[in-house]
Amino acid sequence: MDRYPHLPQRIVILAFEGPDRYSMVGGLGVRVSELAVATAAAGFDTELVFVGDPSLAPIEQRAPRFTLRRWCQWISAYHPGGVYDGEAGKINDYAQSVPRFLIDDVVQPAVARGERVLVLAEDWQVVPAVLNLDAGLRAAGLRYAVTIAWNANNTYGFHEIDFPRLAAACRITCVSRYMKFELALAGADALVIPNGIPERIFDEVKASDVAYLNRVLSGRNTLLKVGRFDPDKRWLQAIDAVADLREAGRLVQLIVRGGKEAYGDVVFGQARARGLTVADVTFESPDIETIAKTLAESQADIVNVKSFLPDAMLFTLYGAVDAVLANSGKEPFGLVGLEVMASGGVAVCGSTGEDYASAFENSIVCDTSDPRELATYLERLFGDASIRERIRENAPGTARQFSWTNVLEILDAKVAFMNARSA
Repeated sequence: MDRYPHLPQRIVILAFEGPDRYSMVGGLGVRVSELAVATAAAGFDTELVFVGDPSLAPIEQRAPRFTLRRWCQWISAYHPGGVYDGEAGKINDYAQSVPRFLIDDVVQPAVARGERVLVLAEDWQVVPAVLNLDAGLRAAGLRYAVTIAWNANNTYGFHEIDFPRLAAACRITCVSRYMKFELALAGADALVIPNGIPERIFDEVKASDVAYLNRVLSGRNTLLKVGRFDPDKRWLQAIDAVADLREAGRLVQLIVRGGKEAYGDVVFGQARARGLTVADVTFESPDIETIAKTLAESQADIVNVKSFLPDAMLFTLYGAVDAVLANSGKEPFGLVGLEVMASGGVAVCGSTGEDYASAFENSIVCDTSDPRELATYLERLFGDASIRERIRENAPGTARQFSWTNVLEILDAKVAFMNARSA
């Protein structure tokens, strides 16, 4: 804790998403879960208040200093579709009940011990709770004891937010310079505190597994793209680039792990329209040998993996394939690209929130949605061993700069500034 002198002993994270399968939709769920794990591991008493699975315990001690508090369960019981099913009712319930809980059960006991509290709120759904918390603390004469930061992970819901009122209630933060500029367009000033990755990623990838899988796949150039089926992810750029490479005589295969979104039909429709073959694959037991054998034997241009892949297996694939296409057109931070780097892989990023990406030094960076740009850079990557070696050598070092251990130092410095401004 000496490394983070300005973080108080008690930290509370407010979010809709969380670690439950019911609550884990995308990057936000990963972010808040890993952030909570990191602060708890650093010695801070951490509580994550999220819209959790209605069938699980309302309070769960996940680790010695890490407590899960599943909120809105009485509403979620009527909405089995996930965290955002019945969203409006959950927003209202969260806004009314969470501030009361924090003031009575967290802040007042902390003040009695002579301590401060740090509240980190995430995304637009919890803004009403932040506003009510600020008002409640002021009414109770306790506002001086609490540092509140609201963080923007993306632009979703910006039209619902009264930014001047929010800025008066707390400090606004975001995950990248791209998001800082998006907030500026909305009239809000923001501090940048980047996302992070857990230290364990560097230990989950076995070099022997990466080498084995790379050797099995070496008969052609292999690409991987992971993410929900959404136009912002530039799936069509990836499909058309693969088709262009095939037409130019390059033997290339794209491995896909998408979601259940309807846009997937558009993606695979475009693939077939460009003459690419698509094969669906499901792994009952996703071990390295089974995956290697299946991919090596498939003659399809696109292999659509429809089953869940554990993180360790996914990270191994990141390190083994020739490149991972994280080429989003609108990426607030770019967590996948950073995970690829940590796995020793070659990340192909977009050029929005990926502050960490340096073209042809630690990654490939696409500035446009033109598939010819992507195909051109991939052809260069495939044909130049020195570029491949340089990127793979530099990428892990970049990723380590964004481990949660290091990101907490940035958070500590920004909290020091927040407290100085409010003194």
